[in-house]
Amino acid sequence: MVGISEVDKPAAADHDLLVKVHATTVNRTDCHYRSGRPWIMRPLVSGLGRPRVRVLGNEFAGQVVGTGRGVTAFRVGDRVFGYTEGPFGAHAEYLVIREDGRVAEVPANLGYEQAAPGTEGAHYALSHIRRAKIGSGQNVLVYGATGAIGCATVQLLKTLGARVTAVCATPHTALVRKLGADQVIDYTAEDFTRAGRDYDVVFDAAGKSSFGRCKPLLKPAGIYMSTGPGPWFQNLILPLTSPLLGGKKVVFAYPRLDQAMVRHFGQLMASGQFTPVIDRQYPLDQIVDAYRYVETGQKIGNVVIIVDPSG
Repeated sequence: MVGISEVDKPAAADHDLLVKVHATTVNRTDCHYRSGRPWIMRPLVSGLGRPRVRVLGNEFAGQVVGTGRGVTAFRVGDRVFGYTEGPFGAHAEYLVIREDGRVAEVPANLGYEQAAPGTEGAHYALSHIRRAKIGSGQNVLVYGATGAIGCATVQLLKTLGARVTAVCATPHTALVRKLGADQVIDYTAEDFTRAGRDYDVVFDAAGKSSFGRCKPLLKPAGIYMSTGPGPWFQNLILPLTSPLLGGKKVVFAYPRLDQAMVRHFGQLMASGQFTPVIDRQYPLDQIVDAYRYVETGQKIGNVVIIVDPSG
């Protein structure tokens, strides 16, 4: 259950930054932790009866208002953005993050609300791209191209010179073309698995398909990837077994995000090569409505929470 309450202001330890949050997001990661779904998350990460952490929120953008005694990389007044999955805390007016954590300066040409959604979907996207070793000239199909991960994937693939086919619904075809997709398949009008094309990589950015369904789309040595575990957790099992058979295989990426990657996203946003798509914005006191909307599964890109509108 999500609600608004008063909590103590966090304090910065020796190597911590105290950040006044101006903008954050509600995303798929937040919703999985809140709901404890899939069920395997409860004993492993989120908590059996309720979330282990009181304040959720993993993406943020704000201003450094305090530093620990050992901090050298940032100063009070710096505008920063980043990602804090694990300790969380971004759905609040203040948060604490280590100076060597997943945090970087906000590009000068971006506002807080533009920078806040720059890490969650993007780091899932880039982790999968790097795991599959996708490069220039490769043909990639992105299923679910309009979520935070999908929108980021299309743009990041184009920076690498890949040829991208995006799968989405009718109302969003213009959006994915604007993001750089070379071809668009409207899944409401045709079955994307019967489009008569073959790909080096099929990436299910929504976690709603399967290797069996997408296998006919792959080239003889093609790769299938998904952000979800798949039916009966097959996307965690098949990466161990499918390579033994040769040919088409399943690869699973365990997302990694460090400070260097956050800086990389900042550079891409500053240059215009990557622009997080924003669906809706809510003030902090309407965060319950934001969660309800995100959990419908219908959001396009990102949902931003404005914590301090003065920024």
